[in-house]
Amino acid sequence: MDDLISTSWLADRLTESDLVVLDASWFLPEHGRNPRTDFASGHIPGARFLDLAALTDADDALPMMLPSDHAFNEAMRALGISNDTRVVVYDDSPLHTSARAWWMMRLMGVPRVAILDGGLGQWRGEGRALEMGDAAPASGIFMAHSDRGLVRDKSAMLANLASGEEQMVDARSPARFAGEEPEPRAGVEPGHIPGSLNLPYARLFDAEGKWRPPAELRAAFEDAGVDLHRPIVTTCGSGVTAATLVFALHLLGHEAALYDGSWSEWGAADVPKAKGPA
Repeated sequence: MDDLISTSWLADRLTESDLVVLDASWFLPEHGRNPRTDFASGHIPGARFLDLAALTDADDALPMMLPSDHAFNEAMRALGISNDTRVVVYDDSPLHTSARAWWMMRLMGVPRVAILDGGLGQWRGEGRALEMGDAAPASGIFMAHSDRGLVRDKSAMLANLASGEEQMVDARSPARFAGEEPEPRAGVEPGHIPGSLNLPYARLFDAEGKWRPPAELRAAFEDAGVDLHRPIVTTCGSGVTAATLVFALHLLGHEAALYDGSWSEWGAADVPKAKGPA
C-alpha cells in the first residue's frame, strides 16, 4: 500500500478484512460544520469516524496536542484497529486534516497507513456509493510504539533560534504569517517565529483538492526558500495543517519534524516574535 492511494484503489479493496478506513475530518469554528454529523449523513461505506478533537492531550491547555500512548491505544482499539491493520484515512475538510491523522498514526507505531487522494470530495464527485449512520466495529488489539523524535516543543524551538539547525516552515496563510490579521485565539499575538519561511498548505493541492505531483510539491518548497537537503521543522496554528507539509515532504523522501504547540503556544508565550512577509 502506497502512502497516497487513489479512490479506485480503495474501491477495489473496501471489503478486505485487514483494511480499515477512517474519516478524519476536523473543522475550525468558522467553518460552521460538525464532523461527526457530516460523517453520519454520508461517508465511504464501512468507514469509521476518527475524532481528532478528542484524540488530544486532555491535560494540556493547548489545542490539538498529541495524546498519551494510553489514550491513543484506547482510541485505536475502539476503532477496531490492531497493529497489523492497514489503515486509510480521508477527510472532507478544507484543512486537509487526514494529514494530521496520518502523522499521528505513524508517530504512534501504526505501520501501514495511507491518505486517500482527494478525500471524500473526490469519492463523491466520482459518483461512488456513500453510507449513512455510524459504525460499531469490533474491538481491536493495538499497542502503541511511539517515537516522538520528530516532535518539537517550545524549548526545542527556542534552541533552534540560536542554532539555526532546522529550517522552520510555517503552513499558515501569508496574512497570518505576516501578522496582518488578528489571531482567532484569545491571548495569542499575531506574527511568526523569527527566521521562519512561509509555505501556505493550500499550495500543496490542486483545484480539485488532490495532492500536487512530486515535481510541483518540490517546486512549492523551493519557491518558499526551503533547502530540501537541510533539516526542517513545520509549524502552523495548532499543529494540524503543519502535518500537510510533513506529508508532502515525506512524499519527496524527506522526514521533517513538527512543532506540536505551533503558534497557539508560541504566540501566547514571552518569546521572540516577528511580523512581515517571509
